[in-house]
Amino acid sequence: MAAVTRVKGQRRVGMTGDEAVAYAVKQADVDVIAAYPITPQTIIVERLAEYVNNGELNAAFIPVESEHSALSTCVGASLAGARVFTATASQGLALMYEILWIASSMRTTIVMALANRALSAPINIHCSHDDAYAARDTGWIQFFAENVQEAYDLTIQAFKIAEDKRVLLPTIINLDGFILSHSLEGLYVLSDDDVRKFLPPKEPVNPIDVERPMTYGPLALYDYYYEFKRAQAEAMKNSYPVILEVFKEYERISGRRYAPVKEYGMEDAEVAMVILGSSAGTARYVARRMRERGEKVGVLSLTLYRPFPEKEIVERLRGVKAAIIMDRSYSFGSPGAQLFMDIAAALYNEGERPLLINAIYGLGGRDLTPDQVEAAFRAAFEAAKTGVVKERELWLGVR
Repeated sequence: MAAVTRVKGQRRVGMTGDEAVAYAVKQADVDVIAAYPITPQTIIVERLAEYVNNGELNAAFIPVESEHSALSTCVGASLAGARVFTATASQGLALMYEILWIASSMRTTIVMALANRALSAPINIHCSHDDAYAARDTGWIQFFAENVQEAYDLTIQAFKIAEDKRVLLPTIINLDGFILSHSLEGLYVLSDDDVRKFLPPKEPVNPIDVERPMTYGPLALYDYYYEFKRAQAEAMKNSYPVILEVFKEYERISGRRYAPVKEYGMEDAEVAMVILGSSAGTARYVARRMRERGEKVGVLSLTLYRPFPEKEIVERLRGVKAAIIMDRSYSFGSPGAQLFMDIAAALYNEGERPLLINAIYGLGGRDLTPDQVEAAFRAAFEAAKTGVVKERELWLGVR
């Protein structure tokens, strides 16, 4: 995110990431909220319940018996034409898993906040990206927030993107559990009027209507199933230009610039780091310190994860000799963790491409320290110098 430009009508407030998401959802004037409490997202739906209870938000708040039921309720509400929101984390998303596929295949426009949390066992309530990666192939658009301001801004934009008739796909806003969900930061919030102008009421497409009967989620065997999947794939591709359009429109009303990929020091970088979420700030801090010593390092952080911004990443890594791909998760038995595999696939057909190192970090909420980031950069410099990756998989912060 670029430096904030103060725009008339905005207020500077202090909120946690969870509170910022809830405030954005309130301003989006949602019709239906269905959720089940799970740490560290619970505060989001608690605040929304308060907004509904005190009359600040005219919405149906539906308490349910499980996350599976929450997302199922959201699917029905979205198909009925409502603007719909839910939130979850970790095991909650795992319980939703069946319905994640159904929500995207039926082209619902649900927006979900995912307060990223490690999956059990052992039980852990702190940040890993296990849940975000578990959803990566389910057909949902995915964004990652680096800070509380981005969690707020991306939530508002997500509704406009999901509901665009060229898209019609559900969307996830990832915010690192506790690191963002429970951290208090100062942020700028738009006026209610500006949000309403940016995000007018939802215009349903083929809503459930007893006067106009229609079939939703029918049986489709080999004669039609393939066509449904192809249409869904095209919708995901179509979402990319829509996302760019919405980013530009949001910049005009907020003064804050968003892009699928943020870059620092990439203009002459010999080695680079690619990362998701709140740890990007630490990576940039270390890169800045190293560049002051004359070391040519750069950082790419992804705001957009699905659809994957392949072309932008390939362009920005062109000329880089070695790159560290940071994964706050692990893919057991795989040649690399999830973001690493995405980057490797994107670069595979390039004639000139950097050597790749996969760094695993921060599992279960463990801190990523500046020393660990610098150590990863040092490994990349060694690979760039010798042309050989001695250790493709680095585990940072654990013996």
